[in-house]
Amino acid sequence: MRIYTRTGDKGITGVIGGRVNKDDIRVEAYGTVDELNCFVGVAMGNLDPAKYADLLEDLLQIQHELFDCGSDLALLKTELRPFKVTAEMVDALEPWIDKYDGETPDIKRFILPGGSAGSSALHVCRTVCRRAERRVVTLAASQEINHEVLRYLNRLSDFFFTVARTANFREGQPDVEYIRSAEVFRSKP
Repeated sequence: MRIYTRTGDKGITGVIGGRVNKDDIRVEAYGTVDELNCFVGVAMGNLDPAKYADLLEDLLQIQHELFDCGSDLALLKTELRPFKVTAEMVDALEPWIDKYDGETPDIKRFILPGGSAGSSALHVCRTVCRRAERRVVTLAASQEINHEVLRYLNRLSDFFFTVARTANFREGQPDVEYIRSAEVFRSKP
């Protein structure tokens, strides 16, 4: 099998159910999800397998689920097949968020992204996830989509924020509070 097909040489690409311009908002949405998946791989490469076995397992599952998100977003005609991303996938993120949040100290103010290499990479995942979410919102305003993808990306960005803090905590690296931030977070219950 050849990797190149030459079918996209004129700026058109295939989606599930048709062909669209490569700058179509649908392509932008699933392309940004693909970019996020790449950054998840970069983050995984910055985490010590001995110290982060649990998180690496969760991130690998998230990579598979991001492929599901991209597949649903590439579906031009929603009647062609059932959606892959489900409410259960969204709901499964919440216990993970709670688990990792339980490892970290309370914060009261916004924090600066950074710290350890792993935390920094996970913060990049958080911001790319938010951009993907914005692209999906734009797509949803004009075309039919699986709205569970939108919910998934929203919850996933919270996950990345939490695990970025966990990575710093496990490395003994304190989060740096934004010095002009008001107190915006409540203490954990």
